[in-house]
Amino acid sequence: MKKIDIIGVAGAGAMGRGIAQIAAQAGLTVRLFDVNPQAVAAARESLEKVWNRLVEKQRMSSDEAAAALARVVSCKALEEMADVQLVVEAVVERLDVKTELFKTLEGIVSEDCILASNTSSLSITAIAAACSRPERVVGYHFFNPVPLMKVVEVIDGLRSDPENGDALMELARRMGHTPVRAKDMPGFIVNHGGRGMNIEGLKAAQECVASFQVIDAIMREQAGFRMGPFELMDLTGLDVSHPVMESIYQQFYDEPRFRPSPITAMRVAGGLLGRKSGEGFYSYGDGQKVVTAEEQAPELPSGLSVWVAPYHSTGHRRAAALLKNLGVEPVTTEIPPQNALIVVTPYGEDTATVVAQYQLDGRRTVALDTFFGLEQGKRRVLMCSAATEAKWRDAAHALFARDDTPVSVIADSAGFVGQRIVATIINVACDIAQQGIATPEDIDLAISLGLGYPGGGPLSLGDSLGAAHVLDVLRGMHRTTGDMRYRSSLWLQRRVQLGMSLRARPASN
Repeated sequence: MKKIDIIGVAGAGAMGRGIAQIAAQAGLTVRLFDVNPQAVAAARESLEKVWNRLVEKQRMSSDEAAAALARVVSCKALEEMADVQLVVEAVVERLDVKTELFKTLEGIVSEDCILASNTSSLSITAIAAACSRPERVVGYHFFNPVPLMKVVEVIDGLRSDPENGDALMELARRMGHTPVRAKDMPGFIVNHGGRGMNIEGLKAAQECVASFQVIDAIMREQAGFRMGPFELMDLTGLDVSHPVMESIYQQFYDEPRFRPSPITAMRVAGGLLGRKSGEGFYSYGDGQKVVTAEEQAPELPSGLSVWVAPYHSTGHRRAAALLKNLGVEPVTTEIPPQNALIVVTPYGEDTATVVAQYQLDGRRTVALDTFFGLEQGKRRVLMCSAATEAKWRDAAHALFARDDTPVSVIADSAGFVGQRIVATIINVACDIAQQGIATPEDIDLAISLGLGYPGGGPLSLGDSLGAAHVLDVLRGMHRTTGDMRYRSSLWLQRRVQLGMSLRARPASN
């Protein structure tokens, strides 16, 4: 395997500085270049401050900090990279700029020097096509901030020599990062796997299912994510998020799973970009997110009778158990009594569909989301149809908040909020596996480290929630809406049929 001790970093912005930092800390000599010489000087100053802070925190010795800084060599011209064994470009995200840089470098570096692109969205194969030796071109996609985001994608283009990718995998480990391997496809692993959260959250908001704030609260407090889609987009900035959504949708030739939303296009046009503009899906007073206080749960009416629909066995069992914990014994008659609150537990369907299918009284029917479990303290979600009367909605709200657990009441939606977003995330990950873009293990690693999703990654999360339940949700949404974005991946479908884990590779592999 090629040993790499001297690397060049082309581009001294935030990404280039971060790559230079972890490389120098790992003992590599770094030749740092930028078309703007002042950017290189600023980068070395910034790195010196970073290392001084690490010394103050006793994470480095002063000798180690001085040695790391000495290993970062400022270059005034690309020709000073003649002795490097690897060049990582971290320049502007434009194909013409990257290809021109690599063509120039080919006339400077040795024949066995690896040329790596830190691109997040451009094709490695397309970048390599401009080079005389495309086999040496590999993707090396770090995430910002590089020292803290401990995952890096190694991407093989169609003509990349696998040995070069192997060398970058080993180098990543040496620099303290976790490498994952992907083939050259739009979005690679992380940006591809991250489509489900934002796009499905936007779709729920567009359908007026719930407010941005409520959708975020459900994703945090019911589904267990660190942030909801709108908090995340405000943090990233729509000037970054929206073009990526459009790009991946177009690169996959209008794949319905990745269909963007006019909500973000409108907000970009209006300059509502998120934290960076002071206003996005939330307002930011003095830099702090402004949220609306939740309304108190209504008073629970005395003598409330509750009938739980038996149509989904898992949902029925979980709802009935919760009611007993709340001190209510559900009615067990075959059909609901005339004066009872009707609770249904759909997986993927909306309340109206269940009411129509089973000829229930829509005025007193409320849906309860049981997909994530119903432990005390974990947000519960109720869903009403257009026919649900306020008194029954309020009675259900009061009942399911009886143990001081927060309750969100949303409008009718195929798949509630949490079901539809999480099932979409898992489905996209399954399709990444089906297309052979990465191994199941690397899909989980990349998305859990790159996006911070819970459960060890989307495939592991699907296994823990129950792959059959995830498939139920997708099929229910597909039947209810007719939208091809909800068709289930064959990877998911086949593993449910065979009783296999979503992380299981075919036996023939």
